[in-house]
Formats: sequence, structure tokens, C-alpha cells
Amino acid sequence: MKVGELLSIFRKLSWYFKDEWRVYMRGLFGLFMTAILGIVPPRLIGELVDMMSKRTLTAVKLAWALVIMVVVALLAYGARYIWRTAIWGGAAKLEKTLRARLYEHFMQMDTAFYQRYRTGDLMAHATNDLTAIQRVAGGGILQFADSIITGGTTLIAMFVLVNWRLTILAVLPLPLIAVVARYVGTKIHVAFGESQAAFSRLNNKAQESIEGIKVIKTLGQERQDEADFEQQVTETIKINRYTNFLDALFDPLITLIIGLSYVATIVLGGRYVTTGVITLGQLVTFIAYVGMLVWPMFAIGLLFNTMERGNASYDRVNFLLQEKSSIIERQDALATPAQGPINFDVTSFSYPGDQTARLQNVSFELKAGQTLGIVGRVGAGKSSIIKLLLRQFDDYDGQITMGEHDIRDYQLDAYVGRIGYVPQDSFLFSTSIKDNIAFSNPEMTQAAVTAAAHTAAFDSEVAKMPEGYATEVGEEGVSLSGGQKQRLAIARALVIDPELLILDDALSAVDAKTEAQILERLGSNRAGKTTIIAAHRLSSVVNADQILVVDHGVVTERGTHAQLMAQQGWYKRMYDQQQLADAIGGGNN
Repeated sequence: MKVGELLSIFRKLSWYFKDEWRVYMRGLFGLFMTAILGIVPPRLIGELVDMMSKRTLTAVKLAWALVIMVVVALLAYGARYIWRTAIWGGAAKLEKTLRARLYEHFMQMDTAFYQRYRTGDLMAHATNDLTAIQRVAGGGILQFADSIITGGTTLIAMFVLVNWRLTILAVLPLPLIAVVARYVGTKIHVAFGESQAAFSRLNNKAQESIEGIKVIKTLGQERQDEADFEQQVTETIKINRYTNFLDALFDPLITLIIGLSYVATIVLGGRYVTTGVITLGQLVTFIAYVGMLVWPMFAIGLLFNTMERGNASYDRVNFLLQEKSSIIERQDALATPAQGPINFDVTSFSYPGDQTARLQNVSFELKAGQTLGIVGRVGAGKSSIIKLLLRQFDDYDGQITMGEHDIRDYQLDAYVGRIGYVPQDSFLFSTSIKDNIAFSNPEMTQAAVTAAAHTAAFDSEVAKMPEGYATEVGEEGVSLSGGQKQRLAIARALVIDPELLILDDALSAVDAKTEAQILERLGSNRAGKTTIIAAHRLSSVVNADQILVVDHGVVTERGTHAQLMAQQGWYKRMYDQQQLADAIGGGNN
């Protein structure tokens, strides 16, 4: 890769450097002062050596030299403080800015975005890539500027204060440090990446095995799982050994190159001292300056790695940020909270990238306060109807209105914020039952939480738990049963008092008695509010004002429970089968 392409990351980040130019100018000033002050101690030590060799050193001169060195050290400390706080602070602010921007972008993206990208990939972009970009704004600036400032000032001091011929000879081997850092550093970078990937695979394997330990034991796969784990451990150790080998090569090579420079300095410098070209003190000063040149040469090599990684990471993050959501909020969108009757009239709907129509000529009217039941086989189109109601997709032929306004005319918060949605498998946070229920409003009173839990027929079970509503549910609600998870999720949706409550097979894990209790309490507590229940178990919708039977994206039957039973169609056959299964003990528990 060409130098111009490598340094293009600075151009890509120019928007940030323009905003924070004062901070970085302060940092560069600190670096410059540190480099200038760094020239003084070696020069002073050289003069002391000359005075000792000439026997002209006195206590007063030594005291003055010590005072000057202390003052220079204090000033250098202040200069280092300035550049460290400025450059590293600026880098941290860039990471914070990009992290906030990326997180906000994730919050705004649609369902299709999360279908294209895996969670692990998004996490990698939000962690490793942002860290690599932050290093450009911190370590990259330091390596680039310090190699020029410190290297330049030190070389000038060596040329002017000592001897230009000796300087040329001494610095000839030092550029090899940049070459070694570039070549070996790249290999180490790749090796460390492979090592981290191997560790991630091993970590994922351990986590998956621990989470699935019951399944492993039930199926008698302990030995096979242990063998798989052992194989991954062996592979990880092998990769780490190679990484450590490369890492171990780095320091000896750098030491060898520095040794060559010192050898050249001592051989030629010693000759110059004996011939009177330079003094012994100047040689001591020069050797110290050679040591000061090591870091600038080393920084040049590190700069290539920092720029390469930063360039690639910035491009990946920027690519994500360029992704556009298909759910667009119009500039003149309605801010009034959505409410009123729902009119669903969709002629055709297909998922992005799929030519197959998932819904065709689906329509229904739902007055405020009514309940709609949606039933059908798996994959019939129930979830597609719900996804359109939730505005997870806006690209369809037809119109969906709420309160006489197209739902696409509302602001997202004004519309989606009025919907309580409970899927079959709700995500629970690793915190207490109360905090999960009150997630939409952490300041919610205990009375409101308890009331929502009561409507969801969950309060009696919480009361039996040793810590009550303070009970920790564990990661993704691992300590709760399937039915308890669903009822907690229902309570969480109810606390916002939604205008529209959607239960997407959210009663599948509760028994028939509990189901009836929940539906009865919903009917009593949600007077005037609309409810949509999508279910496989038809007992969930028998009291609905209207029931739709969906098959292959088409409404095949429509009516109340009594009307559908009279039609002698799919609904009656399925209802009779489920009733028979319940009668012989095959129902849900």
C-alpha cells in the first residue's frame, strides 16, 4: 500500500480534526517542547564530562548544572502532561463520538438491516474497529508527529552540536528499525488477529457448552463435546505459540540494529576524540542523542500498522453508517399520538429481496376497543401482518391507517410508542423482575408494576419467590419458565397503557386456565383499547370480535368464533382437534 493511501485515514478523519484543531495544536506544542527540552540534558552532561576531563568542574558549576536539569525535568513533565492530555483526550473523544453515532445508527435501523448483519459482526465493528480508529487519533498522531519533531530536533542537535560526519554514520542503521517494525510488525498484527479469533472461538465454544449443558447431558454427548473442546484448545495454543515466536523476534532485531549504530558511534567517535575532532563530552552527548533517535525510527514502523488497521476499520464503520433504513420518518410527520380505529388494506407485500408475495389482498377494519384474532398454520402470514402494523416494513402496496391517518404519516415515536408488542420469545434483561416490567419507565411505582403483573396473571407467582419483585431473572430470563417469561413480557407491554396491544403467540407457554385468566383481565382492564392476538391455539381468540384465518398470505376465513364454527372450514377442524387433545390431556401445561 502506498504512503498516500495509508495516510488517507487522516483525510477521512479531517472532519474531526477540524473541530478539535485547538486540542491537537496544544498536543503538538507539547510534543515540540518535550523534544526541545530533551536536547538539554545530554548536552549538559557532555559539558560536565568535559569539565571533569579538564579538571575545571567546581561545586558551584555542578550545583548550577543540577538546578538546570531539575528545572528542565519539571518543564518536560509539564510538556508531557500537555501533549498526553491533549492527544489521548482527543482520541478518547473521537471514540466516544463515533460510538454514540454508531449506537444511534443501530437504534434507527430497520429489521432488514439486522437480517443482513449478524450480531457478532456489529459488536466487532462497535468495539475492535472503533478502538483501531481511536488509535489513529491517538497513537497515530503521536507516531507521525513525534517521528518528525523528536527525530528532526535530535538530528539537528547532532549535526550542529557534535559532528555531521559522525551523525550520518550513526543514523545509517536506524532506518532499518522502521523496516523491521513494518515487516515483522505486520506479521505480528496478523498473528495477533488470528490469536484473538482463536480465543473468541474457544470462548464461544465454552459459553455454548455451558448454556447447553442440559442438552449435552440429556443426549449423552459429554465425551464428544470434551473432545471438540480439547481440539479447539490445542489449535488455540498452536496459534499462540506462533504469535509469541514472532513477538520474541521483534526486540532482539531492534536491539541488534541499535547495537550496530552504537558500534559505529563508538568506533568513529572514539577516533574523533583521539584526534581532537570532538571532545569526550561531545561523544557522550552524541551517544545519548543516538538513544533518543530510536523511538522516532520505531514510531515510523508502528505508524504503518496503525494506519493500515485504522483505514480498514474506518471504512467498515463508515460503510455501516452509510446504510439507510427503509423506514423513513417524513419531515412533516404527525407528532400527535396515534389512536383510533385501524384499517388494514394491503394488496400485496413481499420481503426485500424476495419476489414471493407474502400477503395478498389482506384487509380488515378494527374499531377502537375491539379485539382481532389472527390464526393459521406456521408460515401462513400472521407475523407478516404484525410486522407491517409495527412499521418494520413500509414498502407494500396498499394502506394501513390508524385514526384516519396512514401509519407512515406519523412520527415513529408517535405511532410505535403507542403499541405494546409481545412476541412468543421475548427478550428479558439480566436484572430484577421489577426492572424488567418497568423497563419503559425506571421511575415507575411499585403499585403500577404490581397492577401490570396482576393483569398478566403473574403477581401470584412473584409473591411466592423469596425476593419477590427484586428476584433476578438471570441472563435472558434463564431462571424463569417459558410461561413466566411470557407473562412478564405481557406485564412489561401493559405498563405503557398501549393504544394497541399485539400478542404474537404470546400465550403459547401458559396453560389453558392461566390463558383464560389473562384474557379475562385484559378484557376488563383495556376497555376502549384495541388488541390483536395472533395464535396457534384457537382458545386464545374465541372471544375476539373478529377472527381472520390466514393461509399462504391470503385471508381464507373471516368472522366471529360462532360464525367460523358454522362455516365447517379449517377453523372448525382445528378447533375440534385442539379441544379433543385438551380433553385427553395433550394440552399445554
